[in-house]
Amino acid sequence: MVEEVQKHSVHTLVFRSLKRTHDMFVADHAKSIAMDDKSHKLKMDAKLRADYFAVLHMPVIKEGKDKALHNATDPYGHDGFSTNPGMYLLIKCIALTAETQIQKMPSDIGVQSLALALPPSQSSSSLIAKKAPTMPKPQWHPPWKLYRVISGHLGWVRSIAVEPGNQWFVTGSADRTIKIWDLASGKLKLSLTGHISTVRGVAVSSRSPYLFSCGEDKQVKCWDLEYNKVIRHYHGHLSAVYDIDLHPTIDVLVTCSRDSTARVWDVRTKANVHTLSGHTNTVATVRCQSAEPQIITGKGLCNILGKPGVTLTNHKKSVRALALHPRLYTFASGSPDNIKQWKFPDGSFIQNLSGHNAIINTLVVSTFLFLFILADNGTIHLWDWRTGYNYQKIHAAVQPGSLDSESGIFACVFDHSESRLITAEADKTIKVYKEDDTATEETHPVSWKPEIMKRKRF
Repeated sequence: MVEEVQKHSVHTLVFRSLKRTHDMFVADHAKSIAMDDKSHKLKMDAKLRADYFAVLHMPVIKEGKDKALHNATDPYGHDGFSTNPGMYLLIKCIALTAETQIQKMPSDIGVQSLALALPPSQSSSSLIAKKAPTMPKPQWHPPWKLYRVISGHLGWVRSIAVEPGNQWFVTGSADRTIKIWDLASGKLKLSLTGHISTVRGVAVSSRSPYLFSCGEDKQVKCWDLEYNKVIRHYHGHLSAVYDIDLHPTIDVLVTCSRDSTARVWDVRTKANVHTLSGHTNTVATVRCQSAEPQIITGKGLCNILGKPGVTLTNHKKSVRALALHPRLYTFASGSPDNIKQWKFPDGSFIQNLSGHNAIINTLVVSTFLFLFILADNGTIHLWDWRTGYNYQKIHAAVQPGSLDSESGIFACVFDHSESRLITAEADKTIKVYKEDDTATEETHPVSWKPEIMKRKRF
């Protein structure tokens, strides 16, 4: 016969389980846990670090007054807190009292004192109110002045370049000639003819004895300087070619044109490696940099092989000038609205440089953080690259017999020592500028005021 199982409620079963558990462990509740000295020390170390670590380093004890208390400031306490918790509690009370006194002080003194009392692991910047960033004071530099005027062209001088050996420089003009000048004396060395219209761009190769030129006759030419004649033509542009640049590490040539394209050419084979399209208007300027490698046009950044990069739309008007910094991974672009500084490789915006009221024709940057801005009204602005401070403004005087409207500056370049600035101007002359050796910080002080930095996004 099967024995009938008695059924109980859930409440009864839970109560029985609790009672059995209580009967099993009730004998251990009244017993004290045996702890040796080592265990007690570890327990106190862990408790002190967990509860009072933030104030262990507060300088409330002056060194040398009480050696015992001074030794007790070790947070891991080989001789101090772990063996004498009462001593640490005393130090804690002193610290709290000091904090109370600080709170009664004036707000600025209290915050500074409390910031000094905080441990190094905690930043005090959260206690001090943050001020708006100010423009750092720019370093003083001597002003630049006109050193030499070189005449010889019969038309506007539209382009200029210095050869790698820093012995001569070359200019291209609206008189359809290319002239080579001695850099030291300014004397004419050679004239090259071959273009049938204005020469808008020249570039000297550092890898071969070649000179490259482009002009409004749609032609791109390669000149052999050993024989002083044209050895290659690069055909492909459908309109006037406005600028030319050589890649510093790869044997390619980049040109830009009024046909809304920039083209990459193989120097040796004359092949059109790639056509950079996407512009909707004239491409006025182009530059190459070797790091990515990238090509910078008036529109934005792209890869040397034509892979699209970043389109920079911050300028509201057309970009006529670009300049790469010789050392920093940055560049500048100039348009009639303002000059903007950018950072490679993604074209992130740095800051605006405003204050000029003319069309920017050319920019040049030196290693010493100068930015020269040359406009079509004959003005030269000298800026500090880091702070955006306008050091100097020069107005180039036109030559006798020229109109005031011919004071424009079309191109400029530094020699490789960066001690001379050479400009190509609309009055048919080439001007050389140098630093004023007689100027001092007293005679030409920096009129700088610590203004709030205003870096607009657009």
